[in-house]
Amino acid sequence: MSNSGFFTIKEFAKFTRTTKDTLLHYDRIGLLSPDSRGDNKYRYYSSSLLAVVNVIRTLQRLGMSLEEIKELKDRRTPELAEAVFERQIEKIDEKIDEWNRARKLILTFRKNINDVANVDENAITIQFHPAEAIVLGGLNDYSRGKNPYDALLHFYHEIDEKHPEMDLNYPVWGFISKERLIRGDWTWPDRYFFSNPEGYDRKPAALYAVGYARGGYGQTDGLYRRLFDYIEFNGFQICGAAYEEYPLNEVFVSDAENYLIRLMIPVHEKNAENDK
Repeated sequence: MSNSGFFTIKEFAKFTRTTKDTLLHYDRIGLLSPDSRGDNKYRYYSSSLLAVVNVIRTLQRLGMSLEEIKELKDRRTPELAEAVFERQIEKIDEKIDEWNRARKLILTFRKNINDVANVDENAITIQFHPAEAIVLGGLNDYSRGKNPYDALLHFYHEIDEKHPEMDLNYPVWGFISKERLIRGDWTWPDRYFFSNPEGYDRKPAALYAVGYARGGYGQTDGLYRRLFDYIEFNGFQICGAAYEEYPLNEVFVSDAENYLIRLMIPVHEKNAENDK
């Protein structure tokens, strides 16, 4: 500090994390002027203006123009300031919600990458998986020539109508019923589901036969057959619906024929069924 406890413009710019040019501009438009000028024409600012600059900069970052901020300053009353601050708090809360949603989505995508980072894509394993939150749609309608893309469009409409607040950007994967698995009919999914960590449905905790393959959407016939052979050969039995997933899809892979497919089928040992 200099000049009897006042900041020079250089010092004031430093402590308000702004620039000399910005302060000069504020002065030119009548938004913020120095408290005094010395005989050398230097500008001097008191510590009381630190809070004022911080408010100006904060309102700017929230999208208010300097003209709007100047109008608030020229007409300022506690009531007007309260109204302006209330609107800005609402904007901040909206932005916080937006960023939280974005964070959850990115964490889900990152989890997909990490989950398959070191898997042996040629191996089939039996693994216990804990329950996982999902958003499960209703039964797909394939009547009157409808196809999986028609069903997918209906799924989005269905979830949007039931839960208009829900983020629809999560990965969408397929659910094939136990009955259709037993029949060997797994071409099209019975249902679709969102892999959403805040979903109100659950992929059940269970022992799963898990296998991987490379290919595009729906290119799963060979993987299903490999899993069926493995399940039968190792003395297991299917006990629930299959979850057809694409942890590495168009978000991560440029080649639409080289996505990483993961198939999960719940199983139990045949002897365990006989013991019940």
